[in-house]
Amino acid sequence: MLSPGVESQLYKLPWVCENVAGIPVVLQSHIDCGSLLGHRAVYRMCFATAAFFFLFTLLMICVRSSQDPRAAIQNGFWFFKFLVFVGITVGAFYIPDGSFTNIWFYFGVVGSFLFILIQLVLLIDFAHSWNQRWLGKAEECNSRAWYAGLFFFTLLFYSLSIAAVTLLFIYYTQPNACYEGKAFIGLNLTLCVCISIIAVLPKVQDAQPNSGLLQASTITLYTMFVTWSALSNVPDQKCNPHLPYFGNGTVQTGAEGYATQWWDAPSIVGLIIFILCTFFISLRSSNHRQVNSLLRTEESPPILEATQQQQVVASEGRAFDNEQDGVTYSYSFFHFCLVLASLHIMMTLTNWYRPSETQKMISTWTAVWVKICASWVGLLLYLWTLVAPLLLPNRDFN
Repeated sequence: MLSPGVESQLYKLPWVCENVAGIPVVLQSHIDCGSLLGHRAVYRMCFATAAFFFLFTLLMICVRSSQDPRAAIQNGFWFFKFLVFVGITVGAFYIPDGSFTNIWFYFGVVGSFLFILIQLVLLIDFAHSWNQRWLGKAEECNSRAWYAGLFFFTLLFYSLSIAAVTLLFIYYTQPNACYEGKAFIGLNLTLCVCISIIAVLPKVQDAQPNSGLLQASTITLYTMFVTWSALSNVPDQKCNPHLPYFGNGTVQTGAEGYATQWWDAPSIVGLIIFILCTFFISLRSSNHRQVNSLLRTEESPPILEATQQQQVVASEGRAFDNEQDGVTYSYSFFHFCLVLASLHIMMTLTNWYRPSETQKMISTWTAVWVKICASWVGLLLYLWTLVAPLLLPNRDFN
């Protein structure tokens, strides 16, 4: 929808350049409207995806086993489900523009914030599991190569983080301006240093033997990415080199005359992280009970333990149902994660820009604050994993 060829075809549709009353908007050229077309199409596509998964979120609430009739809808009827999705998508393009895009922008902000938190939970769990697995291998094999690997990646992540801080100060701040950006970078850097120190404190190490600098360096690097992503939405040309230049009421554009500019570095990295986290949500089973309890409706019955390593086995040439006594993941929460993923991809593809009354997509401080707050919440979540065993000594955190 954001490619120049598709945008040029969207421009021919009657509704894309009309105001609420249906009167054609007369602008200096089609550039202003063209800069809005792809974004509005993305909003409608992602609205359809989010609506589809939200429908299944409601439909799959409290499905406990495959004996529930609704489980057949979850695991089958693919033709009809695709048909419903196509129908919702077509209908989304007939929604009158009006205030739809503005309202849906705020839905996207909230949903994307929640999905960033899910990304952070998965990242914290991944870092803990990675460190635990490699330490176990080092003790099993009595080899220093695993320790060397942990040291290498820890050093690499901290080096990348330091480089990121340096580049952020160079490109996103000015000597006598950009005070918000300086505060965000400095505060997040200070918080990352603090959690790195806390991670190696003797008391924390005693209560959490697998705690170490690998997890802290991973969280630090991700925090620097979120900070970078936030600063790329600062609505100030002096403090944001990614911001398109507005001059004389129009946007500088290329040969096609369309001003959509989303394929920048923060968006590319964000999309890669988004894809990886979506795969984690879909495929990965955590080593930590707390994370598994987030995705499952209940503990897996003992009878299923033998089949959990192999989700589908052949039985007389047919698939074997291993969820007769209990589902292995929460159907409803899985679809809810995909609702949030749909909203997050919508915001990422549109650079978190908000449609304005002047038929342009503009950057706002809302996006900046949402991302910065998400980075702070992520650091607090990681800090909690470090200090929780000390504060709650009677609780099992294994």
